[in-house]
Amino acid sequence: MSQASIKTEIQVLTNSLSLDEYMHMSASLIRRLRIPVHRPLTLIFGSRRLKLSVSPIARSKGFFLRFTDRIAEQLGLMDGDLLRLTYDRRTQTLKLGPLIGVLLPRQYASADRPYGSMTAFCQELHVASRIYGGLVYFFTPDGITSSEVIGLRSASRSFVRMQFPIPDIVYNRLTTRKLENTDSVQQFFTEVKSRRQGHVFNERFLDKNDVFYALARNASIRQYLPESHLFTNFAQLNNMSRRYRSVFLKPVTGSLGKGIIRVTRANGRILCQYASMNSTITRTSSSLKKAFVTIRSKVQGKRYLIQQGLTLISIQDRPVDFRALVQKNSKGKWTLTSIVGRIAGSRNFVSNLARGGTLCTARSALAQSNLPSSLLAAVYVRLKRAAVEIAEALDAEMPWHFAELGIDLAVDVHGKVWLLEVNSKPSKMEGTPISSGKIRPSVKKTLLYSRLLAGM
Repeated sequence: MSQASIKTEIQVLTNSLSLDEYMHMSASLIRRLRIPVHRPLTLIFGSRRLKLSVSPIARSKGFFLRFTDRIAEQLGLMDGDLLRLTYDRRTQTLKLGPLIGVLLPRQYASADRPYGSMTAFCQELHVASRIYGGLVYFFTPDGITSSEVIGLRSASRSFVRMQFPIPDIVYNRLTTRKLENTDSVQQFFTEVKSRRQGHVFNERFLDKNDVFYALARNASIRQYLPESHLFTNFAQLNNMSRRYRSVFLKPVTGSLGKGIIRVTRANGRILCQYASMNSTITRTSSSLKKAFVTIRSKVQGKRYLIQQGLTLISIQDRPVDFRALVQKNSKGKWTLTSIVGRIAGSRNFVSNLARGGTLCTARSALAQSNLPSSLLAAVYVRLKRAAVEIAEALDAEMPWHFAELGIDLAVDVHGKVWLLEVNSKPSKMEGTPISSGKIRPSVKKTLLYSRLLAGM
């Protein structure tokens, strides 16, 4: 952290006769941060800047800051909030924060679940902000205005609609590229980063072709990359199919296994398999040229990646892969938060939970698989190392700001680790149920990294 910050309780004076030009501060907080009193200072909270004088509260214990209800409303604060406070003597500036705005795709007409399945995650972020210091609010693109944000914040087990300053940090949880690329959202991101000197992390979806192209520039990462190209024509499909028993065609911007096609040579025939929601549809052709007619109809008008097929480890003939969550920690370093095994459904060749896949621990998945027992320990270490190395490399190669990545890895029958995909909007629901009152390591890292970004 750039300056010492103190976790400070916010108290709100209702129906107060106090002047709005003053903030009242506990004597112990004044002493700890060496804050001058009875002279105008600049208070910064997100994009809001106020000229206020500090009035000391004599014989007070603990660290707290009191505002009139009028000032608190301007800042989006409520009685009992717990934030970090810093003081810069050189600029005579007090800073409260961090102020974190979580950008979500939509708000539902529900008082208890305004963000649907993401509501529990929002509440968990709020609880974490009270533990580590900060304020988290939630908003949709409709809440963006030129100088402030209209959104919801958690309060006493419910959500309250308020006006907030533009935040120090925007945590982008939009779920569609269409919404993310709207002019209003992109202009807001630019405003936060350039004019407000704030930060936007997980600021965009990733394109599979861009990811593999960028990572291929890193010599130490190439070992994890199956051969991949932007799909163009039959000659390319024919060339790849001659060299590999199976090849995969994947939508460049797809997710949840949607649109994936597997093309396999078997006993002189060509098998084309398409992942449907509940099963796999298989079409058999006598030649690759005939199969290409169907393939072309499926991929026409879309950008696809053609990729080397892999012979993955399996459990009872069901392919297994791994999802690693990698995040930046309180020092800004990429670290592994979790890694789980994903077992494909009995009628599917993709492992996504949305298509019938199941989860278990990574160690359990390896132990149950057909991987030789002599390789289990070494492969587990390789998976964890690969996840962090890939995140570091991608961060270095890409111009956008990411704080967490979902990295999908696979292991072949020889124990070699391969990269399948990188997801810049990893699910907050998959395999990590939220326990009442318990903060997950992933949420803790989000709060601590936000504090780092805000200098608190």
